[in-house]
Amino acid sequence: MTALAQLETGSRLDEFEIVGRIGSGAFSEVYRARDRAGRDVVLKCPHEVILGDTATFDRFRREMRIADRLHHPGIQRSLDPHADRSRPYMVMEYVEGRSLRQVLGEAGPLPVDRAVDITSQVAAAMAYAHGRGVYHRDLKPENMLIESGGRVAVTDFGIALMEGARRLTYRWFSSEMGTPDYMAPEQIQGKRGDGRTDVYAIGVVLYEILSGRVPWSANDAFSVMSQKLTGRPTDLKHVAPAVPAEVLLIVKKCIRRNPNERYQTAEELRSDLENWRHLDSSGFSFPPEKALQANSEAGLWLLVAGISAAFLILSAGAALVFHLVATAHG
Repeated sequence: MTALAQLETGSRLDEFEIVGRIGSGAFSEVYRARDRAGRDVVLKCPHEVILGDTATFDRFRREMRIADRLHHPGIQRSLDPHADRSRPYMVMEYVEGRSLRQVLGEAGPLPVDRAVDITSQVAAAMAYAHGRGVYHRDLKPENMLIESGGRVAVTDFGIALMEGARRLTYRWFSSEMGTPDYMAPEQIQGKRGDGRTDVYAIGVVLYEILSGRVPWSANDAFSVMSQKLTGRPTDLKHVAPAVPAEVLLIVKKCIRRNPNERYQTAEELRSDLENWRHLDSSGFSFPPEKALQANSEAGLWLLVAGISAAFLILSAGAALVFHLVATAHG
């Protein structure tokens, strides 16, 4: 997969001077660049193979439209989306910071107040996105950038769903796939998902920030997804006993198997996170969870194979490059 033309440091692409190449993925080359005003930006340039594949390029163009639709401090911004370009590419905000995955790798589980602040910011960003008909569907620590001042910016809307848009699939795998540890059960069943799908992922992320692990542990993606459909998550209070009961309730409500038993909106979740010290526990009810069925065991194996391919491609592509941006200093 070759790029249209690899850009050299010091060269120009339209009004942008290339500062350096950040990374290369299966779908794009990504560069740090500087505009005429001296502002650092990120250029995401699709490979030639993308331009020649209608379905995959449609996904790239949808990502551009989604980025154009979202203007929130908790979401990495698209810049100059309507400018005339000599070739297709995205211009994104350059975020100085580290991914939440890097923070957790260095610091381990975080204090409750910090964990709640991070996920509250993500919930606020998703409430905004959902209000504009956009559902991320791949929230995870790699897609959350944290600046030194504490701001959290959600990145990588590469498999996001936009209300009213037709269903898209890649040539090799489904557009509904995410990352197994953070996927909601309805995604495993092949459904498109909605705002409650993002609520589920935020709950998994909060569980991980507080405990240093995810609610399900298995040696392979198939086992993780099977557990999500039929098993029970490890109780957070058993692995992080110091977490307050109110926060335990919030996490538990987020990761319910049935979407109707979760927070119904990201805004409801944000409100409880910001006011967790004053939660009334009598308002939480958790009936026994019923096991769900995959479409078929063979279908689930195909899904796992597709997710494995998707993970290798996407993690080397859009997700990785945005996260590399966060650590590309100087």
